[in-house]
Amino acid sequence: MEPAGAPPHGCAPAREAEEPPGSPALPAEEPQDGQPAGAPPGQGALPSAAGPERGPPGRAARGRGRRAPGRRGGEDGGRAGRRPRVTVDSSKAKTSLEALKISLRQLRWKEFPFGRRLPCDIYWHGVSFHDNDIFSGQVNKFPGMTEMVRKITLSRAVRTMQDLFPLEYNFYPRSWILPEEFPLFVTEVRMMKDSDPSWKPTFIVKPDGGCQGDGIYLIKDPSDIRLMGSTQSRPAVVQEYICKPLLVDKLKFDIRLYVLLKSLEPLEIYIAKDGLSRFCTEPYQEPTLKNLHQVFMHLTNYSLNVHSGNFIHSDSVNTGSKRTFSSILCRLSSRGADVKKLWSDIISLVIKTIIALTPELKVYYQSDIPAGKPGPTCFQILGFDILLMKNLKPMLLEVNANPSMRIEHEQELSPGVFENVPSPVDEEVKVAVIRDTLRLVDPQKKKRKDIQCQALEEVGEAKEKLLDVGPAGDAPPSPEAHLPSLCLKQVFPKYAKQFNYLRLVDRVAALFIRFLGVKGTTKLGPTGFRTFIRNCKLSNSNFSMASVDILYIDITRRWNSMGIDHKESGPFLVCKTCCCLQRSIEDRSQWNLQLNSSVRRYVHVRVADCRLSCRLFT
Repeated sequence: MEPAGAPPHGCAPAREAEEPPGSPALPAEEPQDGQPAGAPPGQGALPSAAGPERGPPGRAARGRGRRAPGRRGGEDGGRAGRRPRVTVDSSKAKTSLEALKISLRQLRWKEFPFGRRLPCDIYWHGVSFHDNDIFSGQVNKFPGMTEMVRKITLSRAVRTMQDLFPLEYNFYPRSWILPEEFPLFVTEVRMMKDSDPSWKPTFIVKPDGGCQGDGIYLIKDPSDIRLMGSTQSRPAVVQEYICKPLLVDKLKFDIRLYVLLKSLEPLEIYIAKDGLSRFCTEPYQEPTLKNLHQVFMHLTNYSLNVHSGNFIHSDSVNTGSKRTFSSILCRLSSRGADVKKLWSDIISLVIKTIIALTPELKVYYQSDIPAGKPGPTCFQILGFDILLMKNLKPMLLEVNANPSMRIEHEQELSPGVFENVPSPVDEEVKVAVIRDTLRLVDPQKKKRKDIQCQALEEVGEAKEKLLDVGPAGDAPPSPEAHLPSLCLKQVFPKYAKQFNYLRLVDRVAALFIRFLGVKGTTKLGPTGFRTFIRNCKLSNSNFSMASVDILYIDITRRWNSMGIDHKESGPFLVCKTCCCLQRSIEDRSQWNLQLNSSVRRYVHVRVADCRLSCRLFT
């Protein structure tokens, strides 16, 4: 079985010390010191059961009256070898269980498949943060992530950033939210057609809560939505359909990239060096009224195409209806494409998308795990679905909070009889992503580093003092020595300088959390509004609390007139509250109030949802 990222026939393999073609890197940045070269994911073999780890040389050299050099280092190595293993609760892992089991065996960690009375170091959930009640350790889900990457919420978050930074966020198709923006959709399409009669658009309708291609269909005209009727009762997003995608073997395909959000504060993002390319199963043609319904031509969802008679299960990473992304990159590189620039654009897309999501995600996190109270820390693997256009520009299709980590597929043995068989392509990519995610969040990693540093210091002292005794012992071997180098590459904060200016809406979340606080709720009532005004030091002798109450009533009236759903929370709530606050105060000519001394300057922000100006501090 070829390793993930192995080049197809005719493409020379890279040396082991080099990263595969198109490895994620922004050309302008220098590699981090000490960062190992990327190895193809999934290349590590299972550890051999050759017995316990042995101490370093010199441990057996014992003298009656004199301690041999390296002895203490060997003892530390022995203690490190006998250290308690990392414990993982896999009782809620669901479909990722098999890949998780392989990863844990490779890491030599302890799995608890039925849970454990005592706390575990890591809890692996298959669906959401709330799969289990957890009060310590680490969990592989963020609270609120499932809600944040739903199609409507993602569209709103990205549109907010498009309104602030239109050139930076042009990787997301133009979108409208149904049914509330249906009149706007009709109006804008009509205006664009009037201004350009040659424009023949196609639109794709995606149900908000849909997954695996469920309920997705293509239309040519807004009136077709009414004919379908389903979106009037089922919220959805309608987007411009990308009619000119990059084709391979005359087939349309998309890319599933795995992204690790390791931490929210500070923000830490990793991208897998390899992913999956999922292919349609019918040759692509630009959409017409005759072929709009041909899902195997237009929709790349694996769950749809696997039912096509043309779907090809392959053991090779370079062929079939599901391949590794590295094989596609190698093929593009052989044709002269600039795959480094492509990776640079993909990294930018991922970082900008997460920057758009993190403000409200922080509010969810603070609501479930308030600062100063006991609770787990979180990390999460996200699935980014990306489509390449003909000019190799990456376009974001959607983000998945629960990307499939299955490493097998169903095979029909006889009519109606199916059996799960291994999928080598999935195993190559997914096992490496899960294993290396666990390596990055290893709770004992820092402790082992401290032990190794101490051992090295002691060995150095022994070398200086006892040179006449013989060679000193080495530091204890790393427990990861048998593993390949990480398949996950850090992109943030590594490239933070290039993207920090986009983190403007993060200040909104900071404003909400710092001055209002989140105590199990994200709704802003009259008492919370008083707290907000008081903490921001907006009240004074000319602006009494009675005026604050009147202002709250006025804001509520304005908010209701905008048709804003009271269930919205987080930065959207804060943005709209600040917008209404500014509008109300401006009407009373009282916007001469100053915030506290920590506010150095104001930034003018246009908020996409309410089309008003909001003054927030940086």
